[in-house]
Amino acid sequence: MAPTALLHPFSPPALGPEGYINIVSGNGAVVSDDKGNDYIDAMASLWYCNVGYSRREVIEAITTQLNKIPAYHVFGPFANEPSEQLAARIAALAPVDDARVFFGSSGSESVDTALKIARAAQIHAGHPEKQIVISRSAGYHGTNYGGTSAQGIQLNREGFGDLLQNHIVVPQDDVEALASVFAEHGNEIAAVLTEPLQGAGGVYPPPDGYLDAVRRLCDEHGAYFIADEVINGFGRMGTWFGSQFYDVRPDMITFAKAVTSGYVPLSGVIVGSKVRAPLEADPSFILRTGYTYSGHNTACAAGLACLDVAENEGLLARATSLGARLRGGLQSLVDDGLYASVRGDGFVYALAPTEGKEPAAVRDAILAQGVIVRPLPGAISFCPPLVCTDEQVDRMVDAAAAVA
Repeated sequence: MAPTALLHPFSPPALGPEGYINIVSGNGAVVSDDKGNDYIDAMASLWYCNVGYSRREVIEAITTQLNKIPAYHVFGPFANEPSEQLAARIAALAPVDDARVFFGSSGSESVDTALKIARAAQIHAGHPEKQIVISRSAGYHGTNYGGTSAQGIQLNREGFGDLLQNHIVVPQDDVEALASVFAEHGNEIAAVLTEPLQGAGGVYPPPDGYLDAVRRLCDEHGAYFIADEVINGFGRMGTWFGSQFYDVRPDMITFAKAVTSGYVPLSGVIVGSKVRAPLEADPSFILRTGYTYSGHNTACAAGLACLDVAENEGLLARATSLGARLRGGLQSLVDDGLYASVRGDGFVYALAPTEGKEPAAVRDAILAQGVIVRPLPGAISFCPPLVCTDEQVDRMVDAAAAVA
């Protein structure tokens, strides 16, 4: 069958509609397709639907805002209340000193914006030579050119011609390799960009002390520490941000996904005082970056509602308890020899199949059991909504066991 008009991301362009499952509805942690099949969504769609599907509170907040004004830009001299309110709440939650928030629409936008702000701040601080960005292997930083250039997943870097200069990717778990790059290029390094827990590249928690070493090396060499929390942020780790889970304070945080649980696209960069100071020192300086939908009223209203749900229902604590239950169940499969290993933290885990089993094939088999997981390099991932029941978590484990 010929492909439809829709060109799918991260998919074969030649694949026809028979290769896709058409999801038509969802409620809580369950989604349904057009054939009447129900699935426990163990991936919160694409790592984002923390508060679950069809939340009345979020839908009503969106509808109320749509009836006032759907959107109006926040390029100077304009502002709007939802973006001001959401920025203030996020700044208060973030482990970033004296934070301000810049909004966009996607995680890729947030990463590229953070890279631009980091370089601009270095230039205005009198260090135009500081242009290098260091990132880690297995890191995923979106698909715009800045994030693609910082990608630690090699396949995602290939096939697009020359990428941006002044990006260095170091081995993900090697502090000495990172220190060596600083020793060689310290005067030229603008920032280190890393996920606290690496997500799409394989769900890798940081080695003990690694993020502390990033913080120390950045401080010693005048570089900025950018934490990419597009997956980690807004409760996934049982804390508001993954940086808090690992007890580290970055200079900037990128976010997206769970800030609105996907009800309306929204992303942002949390910018700390160290980065802002050189930009704010010159009253005539204009930050010449931004997006049409930066500070989108309806998206920010959705974000405020999602924060309310997370706070009112104790979803951070729920992530911790559900994560412990999921980890225990997956570890039992490893102990029984059904899978090779499990790794993760908070409420996000990767389960590695035994030798000879392809993650995509395991994903398909689990899907036939009525559970959605995602194949990664060498593993399948679990990143469920924070509103899952204990029974739904157990069914995820049972589905993985049934196909081992």
